[in-house]
Amino acid sequence: MFLRDCWYVAGWTHEITQQLKAVRILGEDIVMYRTAAGEIAALQDACPHRKLPLSKGTLKEDRIICGYHGLTFDQRGACVAAPTQGRIPTGAAVRRYPVKDRYGFAWIWMGAPEKADESLIIDIPDYDNPSWGRTKGGDMTIACNYLYIVDNLLDPSHVAWVHLTSFAGAKTDDTPLSIDVNTDGVVVWRWMMDTEAPPYYAPLLKFSGNVDRKQHYECVLPSIGINKSIFSPAGHGGPDKPFHEKTYINISYNFMTPIDEDNSHYFWFQHRNTDPDDESISEKMNAGARTAFIEDRDVLVAVHNGMANRKTPHLDLALDAGALRFRKLLQTRMTAEAASDKAA
Repeated sequence: MFLRDCWYVAGWTHEITQQLKAVRILGEDIVMYRTAAGEIAALQDACPHRKLPLSKGTLKEDRIICGYHGLTFDQRGACVAAPTQGRIPTGAAVRRYPVKDRYGFAWIWMGAPEKADESLIIDIPDYDNPSWGRTKGGDMTIACNYLYIVDNLLDPSHVAWVHLTSFAGAKTDDTPLSIDVNTDGVVVWRWMMDTEAPPYYAPLLKFSGNVDRKQHYECVLPSIGINKSIFSPAGHGGPDKPFHEKTYINISYNFMTPIDEDNSHYFWFQHRNTDPDDESISEKMNAGARTAFIEDRDVLVAVHNGMANRKTPHLDLALDAGALRFRKLLQTRMTAEAASDKAA
């Protein structure tokens, strides 16, 4: 189940070049490339003749030449040449997908092109703030449905068992959770007071001693995770207190793009309110995040397989409340989208 009238991350913008790149998103095969003018083109990856992938063709002067009989398509998907024919055949066109460059990513609109609204791309505060540090990020494919990744990113409790050497810490296994639901997503959060900093974060803090720690796990439609880790000196944290001058904030942005029902492409980067020019910190954080996400991947692949082949009913726990609300919100939005498409 996929929401289509929205933006997904199709790839890192620097990886879209003047070479044909095949990607698969929401079960649809797409070919992408960058024009000589620097614009990104995204077209259906199938020649209308016999459906040979256009990504197996040749790019020349911003046009794709099919590798079977030379049908040629411009960046809008229109056929502009048909060498074996006296004229361009009726219906010789391929679908074009709107694409936008932002935050280092190529964003693709998978719904009706006329509905594409650039303002609906998620806002990332402080992205260009010179006082904030940012990792280069990374990506990986995961052989599981994207909603299992979303479940994981709305479950602060899993760190106590999956990430023992990184994100885990005292009180992550039993501190109660709070849940907020809005029109576009769900936030699961909690403060853990007067506890030790976890191994991943301890070297990054600008103060010593115990911490008041907030886990803010948020997922926004269609499948964007925003995980905020906030650390204040013990006694200075809590939901009703302003941030201490040495409060440390790290935000992990996670973008889950469904490849199909059984596979996902996971992109991420981290953003922190300290050390903007320290590349060694960025590299260590990036390496630590990848290690943790590999731990997640191993669990989630097994979860996907277990759920797909289950012989007995599964059960939900109290910690699944945020994920279940997100799934309900997603289903509501998809139902409304289907009704709108039918009415049109």
